Amino acid sequence: MTTMSVAPPAWAKVPAWVVAERSGDDPPWPDDLFGDPPGPLRATEVDLPDLRQWARWLGDPEAFGATDGTAEDVSTRCIEVITALERLKCAAAAAQARVTERFDRTQRRLQQEAGVPADRLGEGVAAQVALARHESPAKGGRFLGASQAWVREMPHTLEALADGRLSEWRATLAVRESACLSVEDRGAVDEEFGRILASRPSMGDRAVADAVRRLAYERDAEAYVRRLDGAVKGRRVTCRPAPDGMTYVTALLPLQQGVAVFAALAQVADAARADGDARSRGQLMADTLVERVTGHPAERPCDVHLDVLITDRSLFAEDDGAAEVDGVGPAPAGWVRRMLGSIEDPETRVQVRRLFREPDGLMATKSAGRFFTRGMQHLIRARDQHCRTPWCDAPIRHADHVVGHAEGGPTDLDNAQGLCERCNHTKQIDGWSANVEPGPGQVIRLVTPTGHTYASRPPRGPGEVRD
Repeated sequence: MTTMSVAPPAWAKVPAWVVAERSGDDPPWPDDLFGDPPGPLRATEVDLPDLRQWARWLGDPEAFGATDGTAEDVSTRCIEVITALERLKCAAAAAQARVTERFDRTQRRLQQEAGVPADRLGEGVAAQVALARHESPAKGGRFLGASQAWVREMPHTLEALADGRLSEWRATLAVRESACLSVEDRGAVDEEFGRILASRPSMGDRAVADAVRRLAYERDAEAYVRRLDGAVKGRRVTCRPAPDGMTYVTALLPLQQGVAVFAALAQVADAARADGDARSRGQLMADTLVERVTGHPAERPCDVHLDVLITDRSLFAEDDGAAEVDGVGPAPAGWVRRMLGSIEDPETRVQVRRLFREPDGLMATKSAGRFFTRGMQHLIRARDQHCRTPWCDAPIRHADHVVGHAEGGPTDLDNAQGLCERCNHTKQIDGWSANVEPGPGQVIRLVTPTGHTYASRPPRGPGEVRD
């Protein structure tokens, strides 16, 4: 097994003052909500042991007096603490946004000084933010964009977030609904939205989005119409797993088409119900959708391709351990056996690939070439199940070498990982590296340009036992 470490580039080192610089206009730390904290938080630096001490203190209900007195007193105090902690979450989100925007600016400047082309400045920043926030790259990119907008263009929205008058998601909605405007118009909308929020502090998600959307349209109707026209290009159909062996098939359509599709399904369902069909309206709409798309009755099994990861003992009913069905996730072995046994229609084309596990994992395979064979790619997808980047649950698009082939990494399962397209491209950016730790379990260490490391290991498969 090959391991490799790469020193971060010079532009990745972040000066200490970047971490938590504050200005005199920033809201004070809300320690008055709780009384004296166990230790000070300095304004110009973040001491991680202090933050951990604060986290432990915040996690103790006794610190807030929420365990003393009568049941009525405790109930009252609990609501007060919940409210205060919610405000603290909002204040932390605002502080995190300021630090994120500063991180982006310094990374761009350091990349520029290192000679990175102008059209590539900022590459990898969103991925680093996502890892730091323990979320997917897509969500990390959304927070980075929102942070840039709040700090640079929407100070009133950021102030409302810091004061606890807006949640992070509602502040993000304000960014989303004003994204089509110029900097000047967006600032005007932000100012007016601040006044609306002051008079209507209890606005929910939809009310916030509607208010900002209306202000944006009034400010520049032409820009908003161009946004609506451009949105049509994003129409698509997606499929993702749902609980209990179900799936969500979602269509993002233009307004007229979406309404027409729903109305047509509803009309068929209502007519069938009127004729005495015992199925519910939702069941009828779902069955009609399947029939019209596939051309087969809903009760008839569809042509299907399944990848099933299962132990031989589970397949032959010697135990009922969990199996893995591609696109579904863990499923009871008994349910998988019934599903496979129920497909008896001779006109239905069924392709089932059964992948069997040894006690220590899938059979190891190696290739002498640079590219993974098709069979190895199936094994990688079956083992990893989704993108191996920590906190990224995106579907696997690429079978990737952990240590690159050009750097001496072998083309085998131990040096392989399944990645989504975005994460695979991020991994190629200067300053990023990955290696496989020696030992069982294929633990991959991802190293970011700032020198931070994140560990990843494949999900536990059927029949696999771990300490």
